[in-house]
Amino acid sequence: MTLSQQLISLIRTKEVSDSDMHRAALFTLDAIANAIAGRNTEPGRKLLDWGRQQGRDAGRRAFVIGGLTHILETDDLHRASVTHPGCVVVPAVVAAADTDATSGADFLRAVLHGYEAMCRIGNAVGPTHYKIWHNTSTCGPYGSAMAIASLNRLSDTQAMHALGNAGTQSSGMWEFLDTGAMSKHLHAARAAESGMIAADLAALEFTGPPKILEGNKGFFAATCPDAIPSAVTANRQMPWELTKTSIKPWPCCRHTHPSIDAALYLHGELNGAEIERVNVETYQAALDVCDRPLAESEYEAKFSLQHTVAVALRNGRVNFQAFDPESRKELASLRQKISIAAAEPWMSAYPGSWGARVTVTTNNGQEHRVDRDCARGDPELALDDNEMLEKARMLLEFGGCDRADSRRIIEGIVSLPTSGCDIAVFLRNQFI
Repeated sequence: MTLSQQLISLIRTKEVSDSDMHRAALFTLDAIANAIAGRNTEPGRKLLDWGRQQGRDAGRRAFVIGGLTHILETDDLHRASVTHPGCVVVPAVVAAADTDATSGADFLRAVLHGYEAMCRIGNAVGPTHYKIWHNTSTCGPYGSAMAIASLNRLSDTQAMHALGNAGTQSSGMWEFLDTGAMSKHLHAARAAESGMIAADLAALEFTGPPKILEGNKGFFAATCPDAIPSAVTANRQMPWELTKTSIKPWPCCRHTHPSIDAALYLHGELNGAEIERVNVETYQAALDVCDRPLAESEYEAKFSLQHTVAVALRNGRVNFQAFDPESRKELASLRQKISIAAAEPWMSAYPGSWGARVTVTTNNGQEHRVDRDCARGDPELALDDNEMLEKARMLLEFGGCDRADSRRIIEGIVSLPTSGCDIAVFLRNQFI
């Protein structure tokens, strides 16, 4: 059997509990709330304008919803694979769900299957891939393809072809970071659409390469110098990858979150004392993506360890306003006092654990230090149901939903484990 076939078998024979369904509903809610909030942004408005010109094609709809979900940097994150599965898998399922034929349980099972495929392949790409390639974009098409294969009840052979043609569309590089270009949103958009197209074609017996992952000219050979193919099917009895995914409590790059968590604690410890210098120690990938002392735009600030730590230390909270021009100007001097380095044990622990140490020295010579092996929102420090619902309400309000629509969205998605899928049409109408 090829790796794709083994992965399909693993996913389709894995047991789904009531708890798994409940978690899948909450993660679906988080993704949709992020997408709706993304409407109220400059790139979001551009995506919506473009989408309206395309008509109501399901693939185009998945593209728009996927792009919107990834804009505000508050969507979920799977640490081991370094992917954001919610912004790829959920938009594809929402765009494809047929309310006449799809139950809520079918919807959520497709979400679980999509997360599993995307994250397991992401687990296998190896650390070098991430230096150039954006894992969400490259591994995402596998996730959306597997989700739609589940939703539309494709055979195992058809699902294999769907994964093959999803993988051959894999793309997405980090070059956009140098200018703050909007490409990152395009990465999620294209990953959602590409997998959906691959699955729809597979249903028509359009064939794809069976060895897209491990073949001599396949995905690993092309983009992963230190791939770990065995990780695709390792630990078969472990919980669903969705349940090992982190939910973001702060609207910025997930690599900044361990340092934010530590800095928020130190905010209370400092009690207003003047800061002389700050040392942040973390893992190398966080520096590669988020070493930005200047933070000259909102987007750069969201990818700046210096800015996010300064916000947490000074304000004791990190919200949407933390990245606006006034905040960036106010914190410029404190950012210059923050030094960043890669250090152990954080380097060796990554990507299984994303940790950091923040050390603050005050003007009176006192030193305050906090270590974090994980951050709030990680499975070890998971948000509870009420916190998840509150986050969704905040995002929906930001996206322009009134109280009645917010309630309808939240109640409709949370009830999916035991209901029909009527919420899908309502959700689609929120976008195109």
